[in-house]
Amino acid sequence: MSAIDVAAGLIFREGLLLITQRRQGDHLGGLWEFPGGKRESEETFEQCLRRELQEELDVRVEVLDLIEVIAHEYAEKSVNLRFFRCRLIDSEPRAIGCADLRWVRREELFDCKFPAADERLLEKLSVESGHWTTV
Repeated sequence: MSAIDVAAGLIFREGLLLITQRRQGDHLGGLWEFPGGKRESEETFEQCLRRELQEELDVRVEVLDLIEVIAHEYAEKSVNLRFFRCRLIDSEPRAIGCADLRWVRREELFDCKFPAADERLLEKLSVESGHWTTV
């Protein structure tokens, strides 16, 4: 089974991190995630992330540093995830391509149910306070 490449953004603001909720009926529907999506074959991960965040949240971002790379296999598919720290350039995020969005504090991360693929990143974010500063 070939892996799906996914780019996701970590957008921090004033000690909060933006998360989005997957739509019911989608793969892993109802779970929370870091906004982003599938990379098209002609795109870099950074281009993908800018496009997906524009489509999903109606925001423009500057893609900064790569925070984590995770390969994960679900029963029905395999994913290669790249998580980038991003800075909002303009606009307030709106839930256009997702069921909901939420700004959470570090201690609230584990109150939300995330896909299994995000587990290692969640652990990292819960212990490394340096990520929580605004860019």
